[in-house]
Amino acid sequence: MILTDTHTHLYAEEFSSDRDLLISEAIEKGVQRFFLPNIDSSSVDGMNALTKKYPNNCFPMMGLHPCSVKENWKDELALVEKLSGEQKFAGVGEIGIDLYWDKTFVKEQEEVFRRQIKLANQHKLPIIIHSRESFEEIYNILLDSKKGSPCGIFHCFTGNADQAGRAIDLGFYLGIGGVVTFKNSGLDKTLAEIDLQHIVLETDAPYLAPVPFRGKRNQPAYIVKVAEKIALIKNITIEEVANITTENSRKIFAI
Repeated sequence: MILTDTHTHLYAEEFSSDRDLLISEAIEKGVQRFFLPNIDSSSVDGMNALTKKYPNNCFPMMGLHPCSVKENWKDELALVEKLSGEQKFAGVGEIGIDLYWDKTFVKEQEEVFRRQIKLANQHKLPIIIHSRESFEEIYNILLDSKKGSPCGIFHCFTGNADQAGRAIDLGFYLGIGGVVTFKNSGLDKTLAEIDLQHIVLETDAPYLAPVPFRGKRNQPAYIVKVAEKIALIKNITIEEVANITTENSRKIFAI
């Protein structure tokens, strides 16, 4: 059984004391592939160091997170564009629009998102979309700035069945993490209507730990809990969930 964590911030300082141990524990549980989304210039060195240490397990992505789109967004985006031409990455991410934390730079977020879609098309890479409280804005931009193949992932998808269907129709996969285990999330009902061929697994570690670890630091090994919940929803084995979602990740990232 091979599980794939398509979205984990293993380079984050929250893992500075036991990072190697957590990776080892995850691999022992079958989690053998870790895709690392970049945030901004501050996360590049840590991400690259981790992928250099674990070249067969950790795969870097390059992007500017919408919450890092501030006054210096042009400099940050220039770095993303520069590095994308110098280094091989698995995808362009984490990118998108965030309307939850701060709406000060919404127009700039939209511009940065459009330019990173163009960058991904240029390098024929998938995009990893952050769409917190911004699905409709993201969807409309994707209709206008079409993403070529491979399309990518709606990271931390928590939308309804209609939104799921529209994302899938555009060619995207849904990234499902710990939220599916939350009692009142409603995501279980949405997933009951979605074929597993359109789903990938993720943790977003160190954030959004699944039940029974909710509220604690998330880690890649906990993706097993996500897979177990999806297996329960679909009435199949966890091995089937692992095999199908990992194969989906191979289609997306070509790794």
